[in-house]
Amino acid sequence: FMAARDDPGLRRSHFLEGRYENLYVPRQRLPAIEPVLALAVRETRALLATERPLRAGFWFNAMEPGQRTLPHTHDDDDELMSAVYDAGALLLGDPPERFDPRAGCLVLFPPDLIHEVTVNRSDRLRLSIGINVGPAPEG
Repeated sequence: FMAARDDPGLRRSHFLEGRYENLYVPRQRLPAIEPVLALAVRETRALLATERPLRAGFWFNAMEPGQRTLPHTHDDDDELMSAVYDAGALLLGDPPERFDPRAGCLVLFPPDLIHEVTVNRSDRLRLSIGINVGPAPEG
């Protein structure tokens, strides 16, 4: 992943505190992401008790030691649910409730809920996946 971060084919956004918080990799380059996205869609459909067609978008969040993800929400567009997969300690809400990381853990939450990821106190890169689930395009 370290070499991929310099790939000109990646799209980057949210330049904060000296780094891009979001790294977007073309979906076709990561077929292994499909089961995670399918899980996010399936769980969103169950939580919202809907049968409507849904789609999931994703990005990576790569944090070097000492970096964190600042408080934010995901209620910019048509998101119905947001999720984080394999993050560091996730703080949700105000006052925040802490969710400690577990390998393979998917945490779903409303997109308008303020959240952040704590400082990476390890000596290694911390990689997580952010996901938004929304209505699938019609047609």
